[in-house]
Amino acid sequence: MLSYRHAFHAGNHADVLKHCLLVAMLRHMNKKDKPWWYVDSHAGAGIYDLYSDYARKTGEFESGINRLWTRDDLPEPLADYVAQVRKLNNDGKLRLYPGSPWLARQIMRRDDQLRLFELHSTDVQMLRSTFSEHSHHIKVEAMDGFDGLKSVLPPQPRRGVVLIDPSYEIKDDYKRVPRAVKESLTRFATGTYAVWYPKLQREESREFPDRLKRIPASSWLHVSLTIRSPDPEGFGMHGSGLYIANPPWQLADQLTTVMPYLVNVLGEDAGAGYQLEHQES
Repeated sequence: MLSYRHAFHAGNHADVLKHCLLVAMLRHMNKKDKPWWYVDSHAGAGIYDLYSDYARKTGEFESGINRLWTRDDLPEPLADYVAQVRKLNNDGKLRLYPGSPWLARQIMRRDDQLRLFELHSTDVQMLRSTFSEHSHHIKVEAMDGFDGLKSVLPPQPRRGVVLIDPSYEIKDDYKRVPRAVKESLTRFATGTYAVWYPKLQREESREFPDRLKRIPASSWLHVSLTIRSPDPEGFGMHGSGLYIANPPWQLADQLTTVMPYLVNVLGEDAGAGYQLEHQES
């Protein structure tokens, strides 16, 4: 949706879950020398100032990344993720937050490549500015990310991670996302596809995980984090989840320590919890 700005939500509990898993997936890709591509369907602005008016208006980062910032007992995947955020904050104070593209940029190697799609006119300008001095291996396109996937898959190295995380402010996104994953798997069957979604009281959101799990994939992982009981009036996001087609080996095992930790640190009431499931065909 062209009115959506992720700056309002940067560093919140959903970003913690999404970006911790993204870092873990890219670390797995780096275990082999062969290059990989990272494709981001809704890339946003790249880097966010948590002191900006946008971020301060909601203050969502305070109950997200801020709760992890000074912890010394982080499980390894969370410790790696927080270390990536620290790279943007050399003085030790939490001010800048890396979006998915910047996290990928920090982890990528010399021959890896990034393909970033963003339709919002302001955010794509910020994204281009953020990456203006970086390698020709990083390309930013001002276009609908669903169409962008068709233009870049399959990548030449046949190794890649694709992140699909629209705002879901448009109800049609709940239909477009599963369709995009199915079509992408026909083009690039061995790719890793990560779909983020919000946990809302809306019917589309409640039914979405089951729709994703019906996508024909050789293997999948589904994880969700609930930080509070759903609002009785149906307002607000009470958690988020990720569905991953062709997840990295042992990612599910890593999450058995990460998820209880996140519930303990980010949970706000007795309704906090998590779900973790995976399937091999």
